[in-house]
Amino acid sequence: MNEIIEGLIEALRLIFSGDPIVFGITLRSLYISGTATIISLLWGIPIALFLGLRDFRGKFLVKGIFNALIGIPTVALGLILFLFFSRSGPLGFLRLLYTPTAIIIGEAILVTPIVVSFSANALEAVDPQIMDLAKTLGASEDQAFFAVFKEALGGILLAMVASFNRAFAELGVAQMVGGNLDGFTNVLTTTIATDIVRINGIPTSIALAIILLTVVFGINLIVNAFTRRRK
Repeated sequence: MNEIIEGLIEALRLIFSGDPIVFGITLRSLYISGTATIISLLWGIPIALFLGLRDFRGKFLVKGIFNALIGIPTVALGLILFLFFSRSGPLGFLRLLYTPTAIIIGEAILVTPIVVSFSANALEAVDPQIMDLAKTLGASEDQAFFAVFKEALGGILLAMVASFNRAFAELGVAQMVGGNLDGFTNVLTTTIATDIVRINGIPTSIALAIILLTVVFGINLIVNAFTRRRK
């Protein structure tokens, strides 16, 4: 028990003293997960718009696939990407393995089903009469789509937050394709997992875990407050 208390005290000291290692890992994690989330939005939102606002044969199957992929184990995706990025893999010539870029690509793929599924559901939940009313008032097809998108913004924000949290807190992809290289690819989750077994590594692991939880809960509180004010 004393070891835990001492570790917690030392962890708080590392945070409030601005330890460069702790904050370097934190900034790297924010950059990697933030970039991955943005990339997933760039290709996920258009797919969600198509799924949410169009009817076509096989739509139920496509949505079902994206819904199922939400729960893909990160270590399984990490293994697949490792095989692709390894020197003997089909993308080995790009030399992406054990780089931040590899983690960004992996996390972007990981969270894309969340973006697509949550956003498509939010768009489908909008009253269809809104699009019809917009067209009646002279809006173009794109303007009518934007009106629906605006109504579904709360659900799309939820998709963004859920995607970032999933990327920020995942371990398998970052470990498999990043390699947890000190000062280069080590992020919060991989460092927590490895430092816990190192001598004198418990305080650092606790400090990083506190930061991880603070960021995740902090972003959720901010978005919830924004959504409530918007309503």
